Amino acid sequence: MALAFFAISIFLFLNLDLEQGSFSSASAASSSSEGLEITYGTVLKLMHERTKFRLHSHDVPYGSGSGQQSVTGFPIVDDSNSYWVVRPQPGTDAKQGETIKTGTIIRLQHMRTRKWLHSHLHLSPISGNLEVSCFGGETESDTGDYWRLLIEGSGKTWKQDQRIRLQHVDTGGYLHSHDKKYQRIAGGQQEVCGVREKRADNVWLAAEGVYLPITQSK
Repeated sequence: MALAFFAISIFLFLNLDLEQGSFSSASAASSSSEGLEITYGTVLKLMHERTKFRLHSHDVPYGSGSGQQSVTGFPIVDDSNSYWVVRPQPGTDAKQGETIKTGTIIRLQHMRTRKWLHSHLHLSPISGNLEVSCFGGETESDTGDYWRLLIEGSGKTWKQDQRIRLQHVDTGGYLHSHDKKYQRIAGGQQEVCGVREKRADNVWLAAEGVYLPITQSK
């Protein structure tokens, strides 16, 4: 696991930037400690609370619906295709290292393929809910990539191991997963979709990752 975190830190040093800033390898904080605040630029895995599967993507398109890159729930913790970079909504003054308050619109960029967590009105393959995919790239992003962070309970800023929901701005659907699994190309992986009602299966937690220290305001 330590080697995995080291590799991610090197990747960040070479690649990670927020529209107006660059990453310093010395600022990365790899940790399994509870309660770390999540900031823009953090690389993390999102764990589905009930099933413990991680939000995952890979360069495999859906065979139906949009045909975009598929998103699933993955059962194995140590998999590099489950890392996501926390990014701000374009056009804001958010900077790398800033904390993220409940109600904020964010984007999640798949670290390996550089595409954005996305949703729309296409039907998901198994349950017929809202499809969740990966779309676009470094210079291509639209409002279908916008998710509103909703913290469960009394917390005001996003922290590791805190229960959250992500609500898709365009469709109103909550990021959702369940026990329904794919049988073929993604055998054993769970469907991830959007559901417009609040349910127990809408809840996620930030788990493993590289957590950046908070940038102090001047």
